[in-house]
Amino acid sequence: MPIIPNKEQTIGIFIDVQNLYHSAKNLYGGRVNFAELIKTLTGERKLVRAVGYVVKSTPETGEESFFEALQKSGIEVRSKDIQIFHSGAKKADWDVGMAVDAIRMSGMVDIVVLVTGDGDFVPLVEYLKWGLGRGVEVAAFGRTTSGRLKEMADRFIDLDTTPKMVFKSLKKSRAK
Repeated sequence: MPIIPNKEQTIGIFIDVQNLYHSAKNLYGGRVNFAELIKTLTGERKLVRAVGYVVKSTPETGEESFFEALQKSGIEVRSKDIQIFHSGAKKADWDVGMAVDAIRMSGMVDIVVLVTGDGDFVPLVEYLKWGLGRGVEVAAFGRTTSGRLKEMADRFIDLDTTPKMVFKSLKKSRAK
């Protein structure tokens, strides 16, 4: 049975920033309007905390201004440096950290909102729902979201159909 949002619900929002950033860039040639994202996901509900997970690449990329913009949108930014291995391979993900934070905070909220299309979060959704009795919503661009993740969530919010979610770049959009 789907969750019906109501003003009595408390929510925690956990944002896989890299996942959203790359989806918006690849699908639309644009970038996510994070202020609109928080507004849309919260609605009339009570936001307890919104956390965005980012990976720092190098200081000269200018990403600090992006991180500041996230904070101005009401998002608490958690960051870590990208790992570069001797082989030149790079690793950058927050999956475990995001999952641990969602579990830790689940006792303080009625609804956990995961903003990611990554199917690796299916076990987290199952645990939050069946192990902890929390409602779980997933918000992401539907065309780049794991089908199983959509299925497991109590509610899926398709950002492809949400107005004002993406700032278009000057390049021609590849949208629908």
